[in-house]
Amino acid sequence: MQQYKEIYEEIRSNKIEGICFDTSKVKPNYLFVAQKGTKTDGHNFISKAIDLGATYIVCQFIPSDISEETKSKVRFFIVENSQEALGFIASEFYDNPSTKLKVVGITGTNGKTTTVTLLHKLFMLLGFKTGLLSTIVNKINDKEISSTHTTPDAIELNDLLSQMVSNGCEFVFMEVSSHAIVQNRISGVSFSGGIFSNITPEHLDFHNTFQEYIRAKKLFFDNLSSNAFALTNIDDSNGEVMLQNTKAKKYTYSLKTIADFNAKIIESGFEGQLLEIDNIEFWTKLVGRYNAYNILAIYSTAILLGLTKQETLKAISELSSAEGRFDCVFTSKGNIAIIDYAHTPDALLNVIKTINQINDKGGKLISVVGCGGDRDKEKRPVMAKIAAENSDVLILTSDNPRTEDPQSILDDMKKGIDSVLDKKTHTIIDRKEAIKMACVLAMKNDIILIAGKGHEKYQEINGVKHPFDDKLEVLKY
Repeated sequence: MQQYKEIYEEIRSNKIEGICFDTSKVKPNYLFVAQKGTKTDGHNFISKAIDLGATYIVCQFIPSDISEETKSKVRFFIVENSQEALGFIASEFYDNPSTKLKVVGITGTNGKTTTVTLLHKLFMLLGFKTGLLSTIVNKINDKEISSTHTTPDAIELNDLLSQMVSNGCEFVFMEVSSHAIVQNRISGVSFSGGIFSNITPEHLDFHNTFQEYIRAKKLFFDNLSSNAFALTNIDDSNGEVMLQNTKAKKYTYSLKTIADFNAKIIESGFEGQLLEIDNIEFWTKLVGRYNAYNILAIYSTAILLGLTKQETLKAISELSSAEGRFDCVFTSKGNIAIIDYAHTPDALLNVIKTINQINDKGGKLISVVGCGGDRDKEKRPVMAKIAAENSDVLILTSDNPRTEDPQSILDDMKKGIDSVLDKKTHTIIDRKEAIKMACVLAMKNDIILIAGKGHEKYQEINGVKHPFDDKLEVLKY
């Protein structure tokens, strides 16, 4: 790490104008970091970066096509891992903003967006200036900034953290994706705490095996400092694994067993649920067992950051869920339509089980489910099977096909449907028509679940994002 600081000390004395890893952003007197990516290798663009004015190059090797004359024009820094180097250099370039904030990161398969969004709302409600970095949106206090990744790249991340410092933020709550951990996007960030929600197989197109995916999540906790806290859900079979090598102070939360923080569900319905935490009962608008876990994580984090029990629970009772997370539309026909981001087998099962547990009027469950293209093919038949087994009617449709043929995705999903389940399963490629059919089929007291896209306002087909909003489509019909 000292090597990176030494690099920055040298380039700071020469008043470098900026840093980048994309040649489209290179300007005179810039530092260009050549990274080996999943699709391209930045080392192939070093010559172009120099032609565009880059005067400092950070790389893992100097390509053979770089002439001696070119080498004499610029300063090369050879590092073992340029992705890691970028994180530390970006942090230094923006004057180490994370050290001036209390940054709490959450990682896990499900619940990240809801947890950080509600933590941001909670701390804002209690009068703290607070930043948010999430899949849906980034926020500096109330100011919204569009989000393109679950976790931004190292330069954007430190830029946003720097803006948060300038705007007086004290706390920052951010999602930490497994991709970001492995790609060193969070290198150089000083975390005050880390939260683990749960883990089920996902992104195996990137991580190859479930064990690699677990190791990626665990690496986040391995790198926490002794001044930070590590909070884990011990009801997850890998919850304690996350804490094995961390230097941080260890804390646990649970709905099932004795932990540092416990909660109990007293009542549950479509309007919310009654919970008990620390012998205090309170009502929350968030529905379902999985949201009880999210609320417990929020409560635990708030206490670890110094808030009192009473003020925290009172504020939590006023919070509503993140957009597209068990987002209920109550209709004049007596139906409920639920829009949810569930796009993994575990998340889909949790949502459907929640609906079935609190469905006290005997209505049918009509589920609209798709799977994304270009990734995680093995989960497609699993998700279709879960939806078919636990729904009265299932409509398989497109999610975000991306560059893949939508019909081939549906064919993969249909592999999970046997002859018995097939009798209640429909296949409609056009997502708009699938949602329309669900609405037409729904009778009084029936419940419609539209899963997979949640908050997204687009559908990506053949690499092009088209405007599309599940909730707006429901409201049409």
